[in-house]
Amino acid sequence: MIVVTTDTVAGHRIDAVLGEVVGLTVRARDWGSSMSIGFSALGGGEVPGMTQLLFESRQEVMRRLVADAEQRGANAVLAMRLETTDIGGAWTQLTAYGTAAYLVPIPAGEPGATGQSAYAAEQPDAPKPRGDV
Repeated sequence: MIVVTTDTVAGHRIDAVLGEVVGLTVRARDWGSSMSIGFSALGGGEVPGMTQLLFESRQEVMRRLVADAEQRGANAVLAMRLETTDIGGAWTQLTAYGTAAYLVPIPAGEPGATGQSAYAAEQPDAPKPRGDV
């Protein structure tokens, strides 16, 4: 699955746009973590507990985003964005969203082809144009 923050992927043609996809999680901080955050805020610096929570949350929302895109028949998510929201000071919401799409690599010799897309187009399992769109 290709996931990019751009609207296009060099060397690939968008064969189908399959709609918005989302991955979301809301995580609660435990009491110990909240105390650690408070003490760290006094002295400054990184808050390891919160960093780990956000890292794990990001991994989870990306898995959910990709699963949503796969269910729609996509092989890419375009214009992916991440948002973090604090809810009531105790919960953190992380959302990943983007546009599910089906991309086809442009073969060598065609306008817009890149070395990477030409190679990908030659592979036996390369995405083929969708006949149902």
